[in-house]
Order: sequence, then structure tokens, then C-alpha cells
Amino acid sequence: MADTIIVRVQSPDGMKKIASTKRDTATAFLKKVAKEFGLNSEFSVYLNRNKTEELLSQNKTLSLLKIKHGDMLYLVPSGSPSTSGEVMDTATPHTSSSLPPVSTASSSSSSSMIPRSFSAPQVQEDEIDQYLSKQDGKIYRNKDPQLCHHGSLGKCVHCLPLEPFDEDYLNHLDPPVKHMSFHAYLRKLTGGADKGKFAALENLSCKIKSGCEGHPPWPEGICTKCQPSALTLNRQKYRHVDNIMFENHTIADRFLDFWRKTGSQRMGYLYGRFTEKKDIPLGIRAEVAAIYEPPQNASQNSLELVDDPKAAAVDEIAAKLGLTKVGWIFSDLLSEDTRIGTVRYTRNNDSHYLSAEECITAGYFQNLHSNPCRLSRDGHFGSKFVTVVATGGPDNQVHFEGYQVSNQCMALVRDECLLPCKDAPELGYAKESSSEHYVPDVFFKDKDKFGNDVTFLARPLPVEYLIIDITTTFPKDPQYTFSSTERFPIENRDIMGETQNFHSLATYLSQSTSTSFLEIVSDFHLLLFLVTNEVMPLRDSIGLLLDAVRTSDEDLAQTWKKSEQWATIEQLCSTVGGQPSSSQGYGAMGGPSPPASSSAMWSCLHCTFMNQPGTEHCEMCSLPHS
Repeated sequence: MADTIIVRVQSPDGMKKIASTKRDTATAFLKKVAKEFGLNSEFSVYLNRNKTEELLSQNKTLSLLKIKHGDMLYLVPSGSPSTSGEVMDTATPHTSSSLPPVSTASSSSSSSMIPRSFSAPQVQEDEIDQYLSKQDGKIYRNKDPQLCHHGSLGKCVHCLPLEPFDEDYLNHLDPPVKHMSFHAYLRKLTGGADKGKFAALENLSCKIKSGCEGHPPWPEGICTKCQPSALTLNRQKYRHVDNIMFENHTIADRFLDFWRKTGSQRMGYLYGRFTEKKDIPLGIRAEVAAIYEPPQNASQNSLELVDDPKAAAVDEIAAKLGLTKVGWIFSDLLSEDTRIGTVRYTRNNDSHYLSAEECITAGYFQNLHSNPCRLSRDGHFGSKFVTVVATGGPDNQVHFEGYQVSNQCMALVRDECLLPCKDAPELGYAKESSSEHYVPDVFFKDKDKFGNDVTFLARPLPVEYLIIDITTTFPKDPQYTFSSTERFPIENRDIMGETQNFHSLATYLSQSTSTSFLEIVSDFHLLLFLVTNEVMPLRDSIGLLLDAVRTSDEDLAQTWKKSEQWATIEQLCSTVGGQPSSSQGYGAMGGPSPPASSSAMWSCLHCTFMNQPGTEHCEMCSLPHS
């Protein structure tokens, strides 16, 4: 019995223990390994993790090969890649960056592959993630004149660079940063002595695992293998987006105009780009360049979204303009004094910041726009999709507050485990299991009246455990992705008399005082109308103009202006006619705008159908001319 040893063999499929003896030859041991792992093809076994010193099939005993009881060997099946980023390879030195490089062909001193204990899919991460993964990220400090007693080339504990996740540094910023950035969190996971060997980002699941054959399906049976674990809610320590910035005040003012004129609330999608937030180590900023307002039914106290047939076209146009959907915005405003323009301060510590229903909606949107991530087995983890609320502030003025919900909230919403409370907007409710749907127990920790930490069942649940706040700002120097000074009507605002049709396009062109064609067409809502209108859609022929707007190329815009499509648009505008301007503006044909004629074709204000002159009712929708 003294000669019996146990040798551990690790493979990409897991680790197994092989019972053997010191007198067994290497050939006999390799046969035991093949039998234990069920391998019929060729494989290699190495003594070291970095695939050196292969154990060959020979007559030498394990004792002569210095293989002892408890040793770990490493099995690699035939055909497996042998690159520096393999599953069991940790020979790659850990440099200042912990994220994998964008391309395996390129290498630099500031980026390295993260060793992982699983085979992650090849994921195309966002550009900002690829950029930050190659940054140093360390917080460099100057030499302290009082505490540092070394030369100019030396370093000590008082001036050594700090890690981007250093909590003391983040707490002493002005204002303090409560949540570290997501990439700083990744550096924290992949740092230390193990170099991130065991780092993995797991998406939570509240569903019963499928494929368990040892018992009948739920509700007749369940076991520990297929049963999801109970969930204890914790406040998330990191956030995927660290700042939200509107490029200029005009974007927000135009969104608020709907509430100012109708008194009803409004919702819109934020289109922009993700950039680096330099004030926060490895931080990400969501820059908002435009707001698209989808079809919706709005009132003073509610919002209801309806199906949007133009959603795909809007995303396509935004992508060609270099923009992506970064979040959503909604208003919750109640006028206090119309004479001085103040609003009520309703969202505060005594009420709520986000209601449970809004958290569920935010979680739904975040699940739709998940964040590509190589460190996750599923290829995605969390989301960069943000939520902005236009509401009253402590000074009774309109404030914009930014939020996200935690990854735990995303999982609860995705698996339909979270409900809102009817009479308490600040409370959610974890569903109870039924015969159709199993819901794991959800808990949260709070202090009782004696100051002790007590675990409570999340029925009900304070939504503050699910919310992550994000600073929302406006720049000192306004930026303009769309430089048009005129205002083309915003889509889906027929209820307030703001209609997109060729009559409004003719009016827009006739009132424009700019001599630059690029500046005239550089309006997000105008470009959407040119692509999605039913009379003359330009979806297949507007690519050149979108490139001109994205690159601010006036020559490219002038080239597109000479196309047949724009000539047809000009002809339609001339037929419809626009409102006269006090000064000679840029008309539809490039000159003074022609006056409207009663004998000309007219566009229906309700459906934009072009009707023949002299008709009193629209031939398409049968509604009156005026």
C-alpha cells in the first residue's frame, strides 16, 4: 500500500485523479489516463503547466521520472492550439494591462492575454473596451517633498503608482467615486499572485437547468444539480458606464419641448458613442448626440410604447453616422409655478429615485443591449445601456439624473422573477414559485432597530439594492455632431402639430439661412425623414450623404446634392411649397423658396400622402385637407 500514489491530471474538460503505483511505467500510466478520460485519439501529458517536459511513453517508472503522490500533470488533446493564450498556459508575463489584446498577432508591453480556466468564445468587443484593455491604467503620483527622501529616479511607497481600483484614491476624488469602473474591476480580478488564473465573469441565472434526467421535470421533481441557487442582493461595486454627457443643451431642450407644450411625459432613445472618461481610472463616458422619439402613447402620469416599424432603419442610419444606441431617457415632470418655470422635486430620499417598474424596464433594455465581454463564458456580461430621468431637482429646476441597474437586477428581470408593487413605487417584489415557473429565494441584508445585520426575504424588496447612479453632465464648450442651426420637426409628434412631411421639409429649406449644404442637412431628424418617408424613401441611396455628415466633408455633400434623388426631393418640395421667409433663404432648388400655390399638389397633414390639386379630402386616409 505504501507504493500506491494518486496523481492529478488536469485537462480542458476538468481534473481527474489517477490511482497508480511508483513502480508503474510511463506507458502503463498513460494507458490509465486514456481509459479514465475516455480518449481514443492521441494526446500529450506534460509535467509543467506551460507545456514543457512531456511525459513520453517509455519503460521508466514513475519513481524514476520523479512523479510523486499528489503531483499535478497537464493533459492536452491532439489538435489543441498551443498559443500563449491557451487554457492552462500561465507562462505569459502579467504586464500592466490585464485584458486580452485586440489581435493575437499584435503584442505590446501594455497588454497581455488573461489566463482563463475555460474556453471563452471569440467575441468582438466594443471599440472603447479594446482601447481601454491596452491602457496602462495606473494612477501615477509625483514625488512627495515631505515623505519621499530618495533621488529623482527612485520610488517609494509614497509615490509608487496606484492601481486603478484603489478605494482610498477613489474616495478622495472631488466628488468621491462610489463605484470603480468596469475595467478597473477587471484589473482587480486579474491581478495578484495568480495573475487572474481563476478569473471568470459568470452571468447569474434564476432558471432551472435543463437536461437533468434523474427525476421528472418541475413541478414534479427538482434536485440540487438543476435547482438555481438562492440569490442574496448586494450593492454592485463597479459600473459599466461612469458618466453620461449630452453634447449640448439643445438636445435636451428639444426633448423637453414636448412636455412644455402638451404637459404629457415623453420617452426617447439616446444615440451617441462611448468614449474614455479621463477623470476616472479606465472610466467610460456615454456621449449623447441625438434623441430619437419612438411611437408612444403619453399622458401626464404614464407612458406606453407601441410597435415601431422604423426601429431597424433608425439603428442602421445611426450606425452609418458612427453612432450607437447608448441608453434611453424619459421625463417625470410636474409643474409647480408656471410663472417662473419651476417644477416639483418629487424624486428624493423620502420617495424614490427610480420606481420598481422603471428598474424592470431598465433591466429589460439592458438585457437587449448586453455588453460583449471575452471573460464571460457566454460572450457577454452586463450592459452599457444607461437610463436618464428628466425630473425636478432640489432647486425646483429640471435636472437630468443617470442610472443603471445591477447585473443581479438584469438576471431577475430576464428570468421574470421581479414584479413592481402597485401602491409603493420604491418597492419591488420577488415572485413566488408556481407550477409553471420556479423562482429561487431572493434575500437582502439590512439593519434592524438594534443595529444588527439581518437577512430579509425580498417580498417586498427596496429597489435601492438594484440601482447604480451615474453622473449626468453638459460640457462647458458645446459640441455638435449635427451642426444645423435650424430645427427640423421631430418624429412622432403629430399630437402637438409637429409633423414630418414634404411641406415641413420645404419650410425647413426655405427658412435656412446657411449657404453650406452640409450644415443644412446635418440634422438627425431630417436624415431620418429622408430615409423613412413613404413618398420618396432614400434608404438605398443616402449612404454618401451620411458619410459626408459623419466626416464633415462639404465636398462629399455637394457631390450627393447633384444626384437624381436630391433633384426629385427638390421637385417635390417645390410642388408642395414652403412658408415664405422674411429674408431670402436657401430654397428647395437652391434659390428663393417659391410660395405655396392652391393649384399645386398638397401633402396630407395626417399621413403625408401627396394629393392632386383641388381635392378637399385625402385620397389615402379620407381626412380633410385642413
